[in-house]
Amino acid sequence: MARRKTRKIFKGVLVVEPEGIFGLCFLFQKMNTSQDFRQTMSKKFPFTLEVYYKSIEHFRKQDEKIWLNGKN
Repeated sequence: MARRKTRKIFKGVLVVEPEGIFGLCFLFQKMNTSQDFRQTMSKKFPFTLEVYYKSIEHFRKQDEKIWLNGKN
């Protein structure tokens, strides 16, 4: 009985996880291309916008480090 419940939960996770990843990609793309959407997010979900800004800052710094090391 416990095995069935565990399998059911595992199957649910396998279905929900790709949908979550797709949703995050869509959200990131939308924030990346629409200033109006970022403004809406800042009013409704400021934490999400803060994560977005931190992630793009991280990638910018990472690119700069790679580019500087490549030029030397």
